[in-house]
Amino acid sequence: MTTFASGTDTLTRDALTVLQPGFTGTTAPDWLLRRLGEGLASVGLFGRNIASPEQLTALTAQLRAERGDVLVAIDEEGGDVTRLEVRTGSSFPGNHALGAVDDVELTREVAAELGRRLAACGVNLNWAPSADVNSNPSNPVIGVRSFGASSKLVARHTAAYVTGLQSAGVAACTKHFPGHGDTAVDSHHALPRIDVDTSVLGSRELSPFRAAIAAGTRAVMTAHILVPALDPDRPATLSGQVLTDLLRGELGYTGLIVTDGMEMQAISGTYGIERGSVLAIAAGADAICVGGGLADDETVRRLRDALVSAVRSGELPEERLAEAAERVRTLAHWTVAGAADAQLPADEEVGLRAARRALRITGAEGFTPLTTAPYVAAFTPVANVAVGDETPWGVAAELARLIPGTETGSFAGEDAGLATLAAAGPRRVVAVVRDEHRHPWMGAALDTVLRTRPDTIVIEMGLPQAPARGALHIATHGAARVCARAAAEIIAGE
Repeated sequence: MTTFASGTDTLTRDALTVLQPGFTGTTAPDWLLRRLGEGLASVGLFGRNIASPEQLTALTAQLRAERGDVLVAIDEEGGDVTRLEVRTGSSFPGNHALGAVDDVELTREVAAELGRRLAACGVNLNWAPSADVNSNPSNPVIGVRSFGASSKLVARHTAAYVTGLQSAGVAACTKHFPGHGDTAVDSHHALPRIDVDTSVLGSRELSPFRAAIAAGTRAVMTAHILVPALDPDRPATLSGQVLTDLLRGELGYTGLIVTDGMEMQAISGTYGIERGSVLAIAAGADAICVGGGLADDETVRRLRDALVSAVRSGELPEERLAEAAERVRTLAHWTVAGAADAQLPADEEVGLRAARRALRITGAEGFTPLTTAPYVAAFTPVANVAVGDETPWGVAAELARLIPGTETGSFAGEDAGLATLAAAGPRRVVAVVRDEHRHPWMGAALDTVLRTRPDTIVIEMGLPQAPARGALHIATHGAARVCARAAAEIIAGE
């Protein structure tokens, strides 16, 4: 039982309860511990908060010493988006690799092992999986975070992922409702728009969310996208038509609704985070995710006060705020019970097994594994904000482990091909690309290298939309460390 600080009234506690803030550092700051004592029920963790499993375990224990049922949330999708292994790359392939294998039992096993590791560190809410159908291959923010472009495939793997993750006592938060796959704009930077009718939405975007709800997902995360067929005026996060009428009413969802990060420009640049948070709760959201970029007590105070003021002015019904806070507490109680019940055996190699099965190889019949050190040229695009630029990617480190002396360089822009040839010299070139189809300079660089060095090995670590080329072409369906290891094994003949 949590004992709240004296002088904190019910309205103020409820306003704190619906917030999911972040913080900086690898230990909990005093202000955060104080807010937990006043009613804050959730904390969001990011890569900046994690140095090792042991440190993370100590951090979550520190939080629970203040509030035993605190929801400790994290954005751990595996694959390209990892927080547990932000400095090394993930031990798990991401959704697109799992979709390429298309073995729902394997997806369940991967999610269960990921959940087991999260639970062992004291994390009990995962902002995953992505249930977005990547119907637009030019999507700048989803890509390999999606299981694929088929709604049926995405639906069955979303359900398997939810089941596996929650078997470890970690609540799944299926995202980004009502579906972020058919966008050409990143909501971190602006407000995307999806112009399709309700029949397309129902058969394509909503199908995976129906599957997640049927599988018992404990949370759903909203998308900062405008869908005029559902609401021509407000993005989904702020829309009663989307959250209350569609998600609660038509789809029958009764669990926690969490917003995507309110500091993202799609909301903060149009409504502001205080106004946006009030509108989100009024529309039917239950928890406000904030802290990816705003991670201080001042942000928490501003949002708390905005919600309290909105109730007192009559703009936000007090019973709506109370309902939202109660859903947060209900999920917190479930995680406590789930942690006590979950006793999963470890499966340390499931990620590597999945990554190996996800490889798609062209040209293997005439390929001789390398025995001398190659030169690895990483054609590096601007990092996806959701992924972050601090997580290493590429195959150089894994290839150097198998073939000592392997060297690498990073290249971008119109001169990337010529720069690669100059840096490589006589060494065999391994060219590593990431979403070649989205970056014309990348394709041009490969053209330049292959004209001079047709024996070049090409590894695509994003969406394999461009034609396979090179003496050997390996599509990994993601840039996780474990995907790099699987590809390096092929090149070195392991």
